[in-house]
Parts: sequence; C-alpha cells; structure tokens
Amino acid sequence: MPIAPPRPCTHPGCVALVRDGSGRCAKHPKPAWQKPANATKRITGRRLQAMRADLFTRKPLCEVCEPLGRVRLATIRDHRVPLAEGGADDCGPGSNEQAICDECHDEKSLQEQIRGRMRAAGNGCPPSGR
Repeated sequence: MPIAPPRPCTHPGCVALVRDGSGRCAKHPKPAWQKPANATKRITGRRLQAMRADLFTRKPLCEVCEPLGRVRLATIRDHRVPLAEGGADDCGPGSNEQAICDECHDEKSLQEQIRGRMRAAGNGCPPSGR
C-alpha cells in the first residue's frame, strides 16, 4: 500500500511537515466548528411551511429581479440579513424575509459564503483587487 509523502502544515506561515494526512501539525490543530451562543434559532416544520406559503401568496415574483425589469417566479424564502450575520427569522411586512428565485439565491449565497470565509480568516474585508 503506497504512503503519501509528507506535506507542509496548512496553517499560514508554518512549514512543519505533516505525515498523518490531516493537513495540520500538532501546534496548529484545526478548531472544531461551533454554533455561536447568540445564533438565531431557525423556524422549521409546519410553521415554516405556512410562512413560505404566505410569503409566496403575497409576493409570487422574485424581489431582486423585479427592480431590474426581469419577471421570475420566486421559489425560495430567503433572509435579507443572513441568520449567521444576526438577521431575524420572522415573517410579515417589514420583516427580514424575501421571496427570490434560484439564480438570485445562488448569487447571494456565494457572496455570504465569501464574507463568512473572510470572517473566519480574521479579515473583515475581501482582499484588494477583487
């Protein structure tokens, strides 16, 4: 059975060789992910289904596409301010929910993912030149 060659630790600036395949040396273990203590609780189950039905009845078209002159059916109940960034999981007029299409949701999710990775790396803003 072949054995993989040792690789440098993935922690920035560390050059220690790692032989166990974990990617990190003993000095720089990767921290386990934990949900923040102040994280917003998600609504689930029948209550969520009723909220989605109510939202799509009130707003059947994508709220992001409409101002751009595109007409697309809303398929996803999304949060304007993500729950991970302190947004509320509420419903009704003036709430944090919005009805959007799959394409707009994918684009918004990508931006949220980039922001989350920047926060995790300890850098509050994206690198210059992007």
